[in-house]
Amino acid sequence: MKAIDYIKSTKEEMKQVTWPTRQEVLVSTFAVILISVGTAYFLWAFDTLFSYGLGKLLNIN
Repeated sequence: MKAIDYIKSTKEEMKQVTWPTRQEVLVSTFAVILISVGTAYFLWAFDTLFSYGLGKLLNIN
C-alpha cells in the first residue's frame, strides 16, 4: 500500500466517525475527574490507615 492510498483511506474512514457532542465530552470529563479524585482519596485514606496500623504493630509511633 502506498502512502497516498493510506492517507486517502484514512480520510474516508474519519468521515464515518461519529464524534461526541460538546455536552457528552464535558459530562465524560467531569466523570473522569470525579472518579480520579475519589480514587485518590480512597487510596490516601487506605494508605494512612495502613501506615498507622503498621506503625502501632511495630511500635514505631
